[in-house]
Amino acid sequence: MFSAELKMLTWNIAAVNNNPFEYWITHPDEDYNKLMQAVEGIIVAAGDFDVPVGTVFTELMWAELKQLMVAQGWKGVEETEKLWLSDYSQRKIIADFMKDKGLGDKRLASMPDRATNMINTLDQGVIFRPTVISCFSGDMSTMPKWWAEWKKFMFEQKVEVPKKGGGTSKTLPCEMLTKIKKAKYPAIDEAEEEISIPLQMLCQAIFDAILLHMVNSVSPGSKWQQLKLDMLAALYSKKDDNTCAILDRTYASADIMFIQEATMHFADKAEHNVLGQKYCVLRPATPSAVNQNSLILLSKKLFDSGTATDVTEDAMAHLTANDPVSPGDLLLFTVLDNCSGKYMVGSFHGDTNGLATLAVLKAVDAVARAMPEFTLVFGLDANTHTKGSKKQQGVTEFAQAFVAAGYNSCWGATPDPLNYTTFNARTYLQAQLQKAVKSTDIDKDPTVTGAFIDKNPKDFILFRQGAFIVVAVAKDNTGVQGFVKDAVFPSMDFPSDHAITSTTLWRPPPPHAPRPSFTESPFTSKAEYEAWVSNLS
Repeated sequence: MFSAELKMLTWNIAAVNNNPFEYWITHPDEDYNKLMQAVEGIIVAAGDFDVPVGTVFTELMWAELKQLMVAQGWKGVEETEKLWLSDYSQRKIIADFMKDKGLGDKRLASMPDRATNMINTLDQGVIFRPTVISCFSGDMSTMPKWWAEWKKFMFEQKVEVPKKGGGTSKTLPCEMLTKIKKAKYPAIDEAEEEISIPLQMLCQAIFDAILLHMVNSVSPGSKWQQLKLDMLAALYSKKDDNTCAILDRTYASADIMFIQEATMHFADKAEHNVLGQKYCVLRPATPSAVNQNSLILLSKKLFDSGTATDVTEDAMAHLTANDPVSPGDLLLFTVLDNCSGKYMVGSFHGDTNGLATLAVLKAVDAVARAMPEFTLVFGLDANTHTKGSKKQQGVTEFAQAFVAAGYNSCWGATPDPLNYTTFNARTYLQAQLQKAVKSTDIDKDPTVTGAFIDKNPKDFILFRQGAFIVVAVAKDNTGVQGFVKDAVFPSMDFPSDHAITSTTLWRPPPPHAPRPSFTESPFTSKAEYEAWVSNLS
């Protein structure tokens, strides 16, 4: 028999980054929904909760912060104090601070959060700023306990980090703040630019204090901390273990696994646990600078891993500097199966708006056409959207492009724009409140509500038209081969915000090979089989 079935999946395994509360998740504990809806209620309509900043981040706390900044020798501390006394201490915590668009445009809280939320150190591993919206797991049950940890982290705990241009340096997290330039962020004025480092530190302290005040106020007994710890275990500290377990437990029969946005730590773990006994883990020669890599896992039963040859650079050579593709985004190999069948396998993670997807498709196609003896199978997070525009790649236009190039997909030649493989939305417990989605809007059509909901058909497996017949295709947001409709993900059992897309492909025999009988074919009806036979002739 000259035909064969191939089982494969594609999965972008990324999800939680720095803030476990940033996106709505499906959580079995009702206290999670109560917490997130209570925070939402405060932000949307604070009422009596909207007290002056000075009652949350107190005068004593400011005095201590001032002393620490002066000890650093920072310029502008006195000017920052004037703004504290005349402006910031008197602002209402919600209306005038958390929801102030001007502060957001000036990046006075988001910039220091980006610099200090998570720090990859060479001597202490990954460390986190003590705040509600980081992966910090210490005690924040009271304002004094939090404040002591926050000051220690920012001003006492020197860490070793890489220096630009090479080498390392010992530095304090507070020293990682940089001046906010008016040339780049025109909302900030010249005077604020001059004092932007101590002003950022003040705004970061106020921001973190308000967040803590909110969650401790609406979560009696600091239940929010236990919820956070449970989420960190499921979606952060044990995420790689849980991801490997799903792949090994539920998809052990897969011949090929296309993985996107994987850390090198995950690649190492997959290689050295039970997955590595069954699969050869192909990884980028040049890993991603942001540790988001495309991988390919090939079944050792089916493929001869010793024949795997990296041809990624051949495809990259067809891209231009204007294509938003970085090292680690694309992985392309040729490999032989154990019967000397020749395959080309690719894995790709597109940019947020999918604007590189067509260029990468064209580049991979060029390599495949130059090596026609290899059968291409390409798993990708195309980052396509239900509706396309100049700013984001539409799924219909993507399908038209791959069909025109001579390809088909696991979802067919005309994939349903509503067949989503991602469904996530930001909460009100994160820095970009303009993108937060009300709990009552999550299930509504975002094209009607205007909500920032990512509910799009993004994940595909492509192959040359006629090379395979799709026997089965499914998506999974549970980890047990199920799909819960209208449930946001990740969940406590499923650690990614992308569903697993799996398919079984049947490779028909060559034209002059013996034709399989109906019972030997993958067709479920005689009519389908006879139609296929008719097309052959």
